[in-house]
Amino acid sequence: MSRAPLAGPLLPTLALRLLAGRGSRLLAATAWAALAATALGTCALAVAMALMTGYSEDLQAKLVGGNAAVLVFARPGFAAQEGAAGAGPEAALEGIAGVARVDRVAFLQGVLAGPAGEAEVTVRGAGPAAGTLSGPRAPVDADGLPFVRLGRELARTLGAEAGEPLRWTVLGLAGERPRFTFRTLRVDGTFATGFSEFDQSWAVVAEETLAAIPGAAEPSWEVALDDPARAPEVAEALRARLGPDYLITDWTELNRELFAALRLQKLALFLLIGLVLVVATFNVASTLVVLVRERRRDLGVLAALGLEPARLERTALIYGLLLGGVGSALGLAAAAAIAWGVDTFELLSFGPEVAAIYFLDSVPLRLAPADAAAIVLFALAVTLLSCWLPARRARRLEPAAALQYE
Repeated sequence: MSRAPLAGPLLPTLALRLLAGRGSRLLAATAWAALAATALGTCALAVAMALMTGYSEDLQAKLVGGNAAVLVFARPGFAAQEGAAGAGPEAALEGIAGVARVDRVAFLQGVLAGPAGEAEVTVRGAGPAAGTLSGPRAPVDADGLPFVRLGRELARTLGAEAGEPLRWTVLGLAGERPRFTFRTLRVDGTFATGFSEFDQSWAVVAEETLAAIPGAAEPSWEVALDDPARAPEVAEALRARLGPDYLITDWTELNRELFAALRLQKLALFLLIGLVLVVATFNVASTLVVLVRERRRDLGVLAALGLEPARLERTALIYGLLLGGVGSALGLAAAAAIAWGVDTFELLSFGPEVAAIYFLDSVPLRLAPADAAAIVLFALAVTLLSCWLPARRARRLEPAAALQYE
């Protein structure tokens, strides 16, 4: 053992000395193997959690960006200006903190035909300031043709470029009879949200263009918030102010099942990939077995000098925790580097067919601090459990037997 004076708390200092001291090739090999296995297991678990967190957060951001945080609908047959105390949604939102924008929008299903083909689309009627899915810069062009903005993938499907005329067909009701309505629209440009449903099958026209089509739906209101997490609170405040003649919902309510399934999937993934980390900790336990055997003389000297068996056991446990902690730190650092590389070079990008399955055309990796803390705690907990039995061998060490051949 080194004769340099001990500094700091006794047991952690002893564990560090044992970890940094010279040993046999067998001890060094098992220690490096334990370090590498723990680092790889931690890295795999951290990358999986970063993938699930990035997917959930990006999906949430794009859903809220496309549909807003709170949605307000007037019930059928009810005029908006006849709401509670004569106040519509815009007036009812006055005084509610965190409201960034209120947009009046409407929707209609139809078919768009372009040079390369046709597609069923959801046409959104909105003003030019309605967020990512805002209306065109002007309702009509110089010839009186209504402008339309297309999702990026929809424009590819139709083979439409800016300035291209498109044929729009809508089946609506005129009184009680179905009626086809045809319009020619001119492409004003495209938008890209990264959300496959919007980019592949949505088009946006000015609100007045949509209102002129027979069978167009009643307008609704989209409320954008500075903090989307406050959506349930704002929705509840609106219900109290507007009364029963409005239907009010928010993004958390609309997508509750989807995000509940993602949370369950994330938990299942944590437990499954966590098994890799559990297996890796057995390498730490193996290192501890070799340590107790090869450092038998050193441990015997400590026991002869008065170090209690319980403290010898704790020293061995701290040794295992230090080895597991260093491996976990290296694994988290590697996972952070992988996340940076994936985000910087957009390595997880999908084509339109795959994006339609996963909803997004790319997935970022985001290693949240809470996830990193949970991974480290899990790694240290399973390391502690796996090292408990080997550490008991240090507790049962007899100084006389350890030093009889010295």
